[in-house]
Amino acid sequence: MAKFMDVHDGFVGVTQQQLEEAHQRDLDNERAEGVHFERAWLDPESGKVFCLSSGPSKEAVARVHEASGHPTTQIYELPVEVS
Repeated sequence: MAKFMDVHDGFVGVTQQQLEEAHQRDLDNERAEGVHFERAWLDPESGKVFCLSSGPSKEAVARVHEASGHPTTQIYELPVEVS
């Protein structure tokens, strides 16, 4: 499975609880597309949310986010990883 990082804008002032709820909607919808959302990070000042997922394609990730109510076109495949 490929890994992806996506970026959402417009989450200024969002709380941790609200982020958890949005992430849970992704988890609730991911199975239909064969995607798994691993983590999400929030910067409430800038309003940016970052999501790490694995799945078959960018398009599959986009469809899950769309179904969950927070679409984005900023989805990046992560083919190189170091630790």
